[in-house]
Amino acid sequence: MANLPSSEKANRQRITRTARNVAQKTAMRTVVKKLRAALEHKKAKEATALLPEAIRAIDKAASKGVIKRRTASRSVSRLTFAVASLKT
Repeated sequence: MANLPSSEKANRQRITRTARNVAQKTAMRTVVKKLRAALEHKKAKEATALLPEAIRAIDKAASKGVIKRRTASRSVSRLTFAVASLKT
């Protein structure tokens, strides 16, 4: 338990940031999961429509520091490649 006012404030800030990060990461995962489901069921039109939304969510999470920049880049690259290979 926090004893000093500054540590109590730090604890409140930690709780707020954690909640924000969890919400951001959950939103990103939901969109990516929808895209992967479309890829799995070979729905090219749906996957193509969901790709920009997934990229936007991943980039937003990376810009906020929720996930690392290189992890975001790798995820975007793999999803883009998967959608492109589904089209052909």
